[in-house]
Amino acid sequence: MTQMISSNTRKRRWMQIAAASLAFTFGLGVSAAALAQSMTAPQVQAKLTAQGYTKIHDLEFKDGMWHADAKSADGNDVDVRIDPATGKVYPEEEVSKLSEADVRASLSTQGYTDVHDVDFDDGVWKAKARNAAGNKVKLRLDPASGKVIGTD
Repeated sequence: MTQMISSNTRKRRWMQIAAASLAFTFGLGVSAAALAQSMTAPQVQAKLTAQGYTKIHDLEFKDGMWHADAKSADGNDVDVRIDPATGKVYPEEEVSKLSEADVRASLSTQGYTDVHDVDFDDGVWKAKARNAAGNKVKLRLDPASGKVIGTD
């Protein structure tokens, strides 16, 4: 026995299929637009390099963000996430944009001598040196600028 499908049922099914097709097409259009506004892998690489990261590898786009492994300016291996629309870098852990050499150079230009025991710890650079008067001092430096922010 063959079932008869009413004209209203056919129209309703056709409209459901048409609505699903439009939703699918619209969804692809949004994704394409979002991808068109995203940073490319070379742009992400350049952004990370400009912020002091080196040895950037395993760069991939997943879960809506760029992901990479890199070495920070202070020599630590880090995992970073990059917002594809803004380019904002989100390190797994806070890192310095300065290298140890940058910190030593900054201290030299600020008048310190005999700089030693330079280390990045707890989000700031720490170092021991002699001030302009020749006194031994322990220093804390801003991780972004290299300026002395505290002395002992």
